[in-house]
Amino acid sequence: MDIRYSTGKEPFKRMTTEELRKEFLVQRIFVENDVSAVYSHIDRIVTMGAKPTTEKLELAKNIDAMKDFGVSYFLERRELGIINIGGDGAVEADGKHYELKHYDALYVPMGTKQVLLSSADAKAPAKFYMNSTPAHHAFPAKLIAYDDAKHLHLGSLAESNERTINQYIHPDVLETCQLSMGLTHLETGSVWNTMPAHTHERRMEVYFYFDIPENQAVFHFFGEPNQTRHIVMHNEEAVINPSWSIHSGCGTQNYTFIWSMAGENRTYTDQDQIRTQDLR
Repeated sequence: MDIRYSTGKEPFKRMTTEELRKEFLVQRIFVENDVSAVYSHIDRIVTMGAKPTTEKLELAKNIDAMKDFGVSYFLERRELGIINIGGDGAVEADGKHYELKHYDALYVPMGTKQVLLSSADAKAPAKFYMNSTPAHHAFPAKLIAYDDAKHLHLGSLAESNERTINQYIHPDVLETCQLSMGLTHLETGSVWNTMPAHTHERRMEVYFYFDIPENQAVFHFFGEPNQTRHIVMHNEEAVINPSWSIHSGCGTQNYTFIWSMAGENRTYTDQDQIRTQDLR
């Protein structure tokens, strides 16, 4: 497991492109028959990925939970969100079986001792993108099919940001301790996300970009509103955004991304809006 330590506003202003990528970019999320994990000290979120093909994978099998988290097993004091962006797959959580088709999600509560991940077809494997955050209460596990998510159609083609926000692990859908997750799909001809920009000092956010063709890219903007930086993102990469940072992107064509939040509250509208003309 890769461990990242928190970077403050002042050091951020002086970081090079290489330093920014090393601290905030998460790559190689999906490795065949393996589970990847990056632990960020920013609100102690863990970003994970699994791509089971010929094997059934056990979550956190290679993580030393006592050393890294001070517990006897990974989810003893944590909750977990999973969204499948690949082929049909399945998750077993303490023996209970859940089928996850493309774009389905699963909330796994604190106290779950064993999580097993598998694919229905090794030639079209599931790709489980996951985030885990500290928890204080065990809410019920819940499968959220794509059709059962809350869908918000926003933006316009004129503003290059026509998109559908699909809220899965969200206060309007189910109860959790602090984790929120959703998936935003941009329509053809639209390339901007989360613009006008905002910050939310009480919550950090991780963006995971995918459905990006090999010869395309997304320019992700972050940093303080008057001290913005960018990082070039390619397919199936994630970026960690501190709570004081904006989080917005512009692609060379349309794409899809998963947003995950953790922090003091789960109020989706708790945002400090930034006027576009005030960005620097």
